[in-house]
Amino acid sequence: MSAHTRGRWWLYALLTVMLVAVVAPFAWMVLGSFKTQGELLQNPPTWWPQTATLDNYTQLFSRLNFKQYFFNSTVVAVAVTAGNLLFCSMLGYALAMLSFKGKKALFGVVMATLMIPGVVTFVPLFVLVANIGLIDSLPGLILPFLVTPFGVFLMRQFFLGLPRDLLDAGRVDGAGELRIFTRIFLPLAGPALATLGILTFLGSWNNFLWPLVVAQQEQHYTLPVALALYSTGQNSTQYGLLLAGATVVVVPVLLVFLVFQRRFIEGIATTGIK
Repeated sequence: MSAHTRGRWWLYALLTVMLVAVVAPFAWMVLGSFKTQGELLQNPPTWWPQTATLDNYTQLFSRLNFKQYFFNSTVVAVAVTAGNLLFCSMLGYALAMLSFKGKKALFGVVMATLMIPGVVTFVPLFVLVANIGLIDSLPGLILPFLVTPFGVFLMRQFFLGLPRDLLDAGRVDGAGELRIFTRIFLPLAGPALATLGILTFLGSWNNFLWPLVVAQQEQHYTLPVALALYSTGQNSTQYGLLLAGATVVVVPVLLVFLVFQRRFIEGIATTGIK
């Protein structure tokens, strides 16, 4: 066996181990959602359910106001994703293709904001939302995340990879900046938009801390918040209900990725750093 072949086998073995490490927690989550509370707590633990049951899913859909929480999560995630796709692409296009005073300084502000941890801005952001009266409302969950520095940076890098001749040709034809953006550059940004959309939807759908603080009434809870509050009691945690809810929460994210995975991979491959 040649050294090249041995190296390939070692690579495959390493990738297999990494695949198992990634897939195993998800498999445990799905299988655990069909177990009873007693089986989940027994030692040594079991991998396959000894007595499969749907009681956890029955409690999930009957005990929780699942439709309301799912609606809230969907509205927040879709609105935040749409806002990022629109505003980040507009600002990214301006920073990449347009010339205006203070352009470098503005991009420096975007990069500086990107490097600030979210925990640092959490309290000031909460105070700002409270001062404008958006606490305990869906707009309060949406507005602070309609544009992100990462999205601006991602779109700027993608637009930098497009030829400026497209911009010049549009101007020669008499098109305005808005028309050039919407008719020429935006249709070419499909891979980058898909990448940004998937990452934004994933982050918004799984966001827990901000909805936990801002949403103070049950009618405004999102799925992660409702799931955590209802499955955890003062004396015990209902692990079966928690795993069933986590499985249901993961499904929309998987569907979004499966639908846009080709665009997502293209966006990662074509969005370089210049």
